[in-house]
Amino acid sequence: MKKSSLEALLSFLLGSSWAFVILGAFIVFKTFLFLGVVGAIIFTFLFLFVALVLIAGIEALMLYKENSDELKKQTKLLEEIQKDIKFNDS
Repeated sequence: MKKSSLEALLSFLLGSSWAFVILGAFIVFKTFLFLGVVGAIIFTFLFLFVALVLIAGIEALMLYKENSDELKKQTKLLEEIQKDIKFNDS
């Protein structure tokens, strides 16, 4: 199935977001290690929480796009059925 440019963009953003989360968590941990291991872990979890919320937002956009496409297909089919019913009634 051919992807639209929006779907390709969202897929790219999702993949790069996961790379950002993995690399960012490591960098945040190393950056805040001067506060101690517990402090670094706390800041890393805060970073992970924000990043995962953003990833969930991208996933929601992808689901909305898929749902919208499916509703368009269903609407087209229902209009064809309605047209066939009206034609047969005449």
